[in-house]
Amino acid sequence: MKREVKRNRKLVKGMPSAVVLSIVIHAALFLLAGMLVVFTVVKKEEKKFIPPKAVERPKMKLRKPKVKVKKSSKPKPTTRIVTKVQKASMPDIQLPEMSGMGESLGGGIGGFDVMPDFEDVSVFGSGQSIGNDFEGTLYNLKRDRQGRNIPMNGDMFRQKLRDFVLSGWKPSELARYYQLPKKLYATHFMIPPIPSPMAPDVFGAPEMRSYYFMMIYRGKLVSTKPITFRFWANGDAYMMIRVDGKEVLLACWPIHDAYFDWWKSTSADTRKYYLGNQQAAVGDWITLEPGKPLDMEVMFGEWGGGIVAALLTVEVKGEEYETNNQGGPILPAFKTEEFSRDVIEEIQRYLPENEASLTNGPVFRDYDLTPGGAVVHDPGAVEPSPAQEPLPVDDAEENKPRAWIMADGRTFEAEFVAVIGGKVVLKSSRGKIIKVPKERMSGEDLKFIQLEMPPDLDISFSKQSTQRVYPHSRGNRPIPTQYNYIFSATIKQTSTKDYDQELTVELFTVGAEVGGDNYILLDRQKGSFAPTRENQRSYRLESETVTVTDYLVGGHGLAREDHSP
Repeated sequence: MKREVKRNRKLVKGMPSAVVLSIVIHAALFLLAGMLVVFTVVKKEEKKFIPPKAVERPKMKLRKPKVKVKKSSKPKPTTRIVTKVQKASMPDIQLPEMSGMGESLGGGIGGFDVMPDFEDVSVFGSGQSIGNDFEGTLYNLKRDRQGRNIPMNGDMFRQKLRDFVLSGWKPSELARYYQLPKKLYATHFMIPPIPSPMAPDVFGAPEMRSYYFMMIYRGKLVSTKPITFRFWANGDAYMMIRVDGKEVLLACWPIHDAYFDWWKSTSADTRKYYLGNQQAAVGDWITLEPGKPLDMEVMFGEWGGGIVAALLTVEVKGEEYETNNQGGPILPAFKTEEFSRDVIEEIQRYLPENEASLTNGPVFRDYDLTPGGAVVHDPGAVEPSPAQEPLPVDDAEENKPRAWIMADGRTFEAEFVAVIGGKVVLKSSRGKIIKVPKERMSGEDLKFIQLEMPPDLDISFSKQSTQRVYPHSRGNRPIPTQYNYIFSATIKQTSTKDYDQELTVELFTVGAEVGGDNYILLDRQKGSFAPTRENQRSYRLESETVTVTDYLVGGHGLAREDHSP
């Protein structure tokens, strides 16, 4: 039996939302801050002692050192990163609880997913073309082509959209307006409802006011096999699609239909089921012949400020799809390449469950990835979790006798006990205690002894942070804040004995979702050092700059109830 879902049919852009989607992942950054420090030993090439006579000895495995780590600060639970940061240091750290992470860490490096660099990859596309993508340009209709301010209001903007479309999408219609020089290349159009200031930011204009702008993507629609399909889309404030010189879909806020009367959907399912923050519009049927590309143009943007969205899915004729609890089909996202795990994470962070599928459906490209020549679903972008390397544990070989070689070539078997006053204390198989001066031991034996007696280390953590607030949109709109962090760990030897073996240090920066149980690996760094007097037996390892954005999706236009399971 399907559960009925009540909806508020009054979708008025600018009105308060019935539900606020809080998408905040940064708040546990310095709580978790990846301060997981792992030590391993890097073996050095040393001059081996050559005994006077060849002596056979059994081969024994060297055990990894057990590095004793003492945290310099007491854990202090923290639940949020506040907007205003007073200090640059962070003396109190609580390490993340690893046992309860579950499947949210499946994939990526060591079971984590690496957060994408938002300067290079975003839901709007990346800065590099892979060939089968759509090139996107952002137009700012509040400025002329030289960047000077010009008059613009809502009616003027909508009229300009109308003139542009009815002209046949002629570039000359937009020649007067400012084009951002940076291009983005998209293989999909799955941009969930996000604050509109984030759009000009990824196009390289973070200072630009986020209203009266449009983004136009141009590319080829192509398939390696015959296919008939149609688009389902949500555009906030608008989204228009043209294929082979003909409009095949228009999705905008229903109250603005009077401005866009040149195309109407013929489907009874149009604006019936939610996709993002409003009901999806259903487009015209399109037929593609194998290897015959058609020009495709996608335009979307914002005129009122606040939220921008562009969600494009595909219904293949004759195929059946699972339904969500609205009763609507769970359609696959339009794509020209399989989604990477990073992109899936970015989309799912803002999109309710079961409104679109990101891991199945057709891939619109003109090349083939399979030996047999058939285009099939390739889940390569969502690789299964790699096998985790088990942590070293004590085994039955601990305290077993090993073969020792003296400097004069003599050999015997004994257990290692300790080093006291410059002498190595050993225990023979008969239980006899043997004390041997260190200078009488071979170089390999001395290395074994040093590995058995690792130094005491103190670890302290710190962070540096800056923040930036995006330019205001219009009215009482949600404004995101960007946080930039650099985390560091300083390792210092506190014991006085010499230890010249090289240690490998790994620093993980881990973020946790506030109000949820999702974790993500934001950064991972690796370094090595030997605690010597020259470096004051100390080493500092820093993360790359970790950038996260805090914002609230809501406050206007989201007049819908949560319909996820």
